[in-house]
Amino acid sequence: MKKFLQEFKAFALKGNVMDMAIGVIIGAAFGAIVTSFTESFINPLIACIGGTEIAGRTEIGNTGQYLEWGNFITAVINFLIMAFCIFLMLKGINKLMSIGKKKEEAAPPKPAEPSKEELLLTEIRDLLKEQANK
Repeated sequence: MKKFLQEFKAFALKGNVMDMAIGVIIGAAFGAIVTSFTESFINPLIACIGGTEIAGRTEIGNTGQYLEWGNFITAVINFLIMAFCIFLMLKGINKLMSIGKKKEEAAPPKPAEPSKEELLLTEIRDLLKEQANK
């Protein structure tokens, strides 16, 4: 069970999965904006030409047509709030992931101690240099 949870964690925290999830959420919110814009602005303007009555908030001329701008503004605000929350969530996840990477990078392995042969060869080299300088 523990291995399964570790595999799921590795899968869920991959960049592609997070990007895809964020894309789906932002896409859904943007879809709501487009739908609201179409229903609140485009449809009433088209209905002005055709003469169909659409209930709303702001009257267009003397035709009895209305623009439902309140729904559109609400959808835009919802989108901005959702995008900000996702931004904060992603920023937190990236911070947590970078902390883990910093811990791994912060403690570089110590260089290996030279072997006895290397120490002996170093001493011999130093002695030969001293004799050559005399």
